[in-house]
This record gives sequence, C-alpha cells and structure tokens, in this order.
Amino acid sequence: MNNRTQLVLLAAFGSAALVAAALVFQALGYAPCKLCHWQRWPHYAAVAIGAAAVVTGRRGLVLAGALAALATAGLGLYHTGVERHWWTGPTTCTSGPVGGLSADDLFDRIMSAPLVRCDEVAWSFAGLSMASWNAALSLALAALWLAAWRARG
Repeated sequence: MNNRTQLVLLAAFGSAALVAAALVFQALGYAPCKLCHWQRWPHYAAVAIGAAAVVTGRRGLVLAGALAALATAGLGLYHTGVERHWWTGPTTCTSGPVGGLSADDLFDRIMSAPLVRCDEVAWSFAGLSMASWNAALSLALAALWLAAWRARG
C-alpha cells in the first residue's frame, strides 16, 4: 500500500469517526439541530470519495475529498458563529427577539419554535462546541487529503 492510499484511508476514516462520534452523542441524548445534520453530509461524501479513490486510484478524487472536508469545516465555522451569536442562523432553527409581540404572536412563535436550536451550545469541551471541534478536526482532515494529493502514488 503506497503513502497516498494510506493518507486517503486515514482521512476517510477520520470523517467516518467524526460521524460515528456524532451518532454516539445523539444516542446519549444530544439531539442534532439542522446545522449539525448539514455538517454530516460532507463527511459521508468524504468516506465515499475515499473508497472510490482507493479502488480507482484516481488522483482527482483526492482533491474532491479535500473539498468535502473543507465544506464541513466551513459549515462548522458557520455553526460556531451562530452558536456564539456572531451572526444569525437559519430561521428554522434559531429564535429571535420576542419584545413587542402580542400574546397571540408570542404563542405562535413558541409553538413554531424548533425543538433543537442551532444557536445554543448543547455540549462543549475545552471551550469549543461540537461544531467548533468539527471545524477544527475537519481542517486537519483537509490537510491529510492535500498531503495525499501531493504524495507519490
């Protein structure tokens, strides 16, 4: 097995491990929000791309894996900004101000509120939320993909 293949397998396994960790947290009662689900899709793609790159040996697929890792890192950074209230997230998973609303409007807002909000940190470690950890670790995975692309096949 050559160096490129090893790096591709490591990067694809990293994406699979991050999704597995998210599923473990979900099983432990940390329900994912909409943005959490969005961050998983590029990881699924990276795993499939990794498998295809190993089977076919096509170097271009390695760049696609890097793009998938960068996509989920970008989503993780966006989600982090929503959690820290640096910017607003999708209206379907965040809440807005309630001042000046009538009782009926307030009730309607409460009834349509998302069950899991994107603008609240459900879990953190070392001051970083799951979205932040996903961003940081996905940037490391993108570096692995790029190292695989540069490696001799």
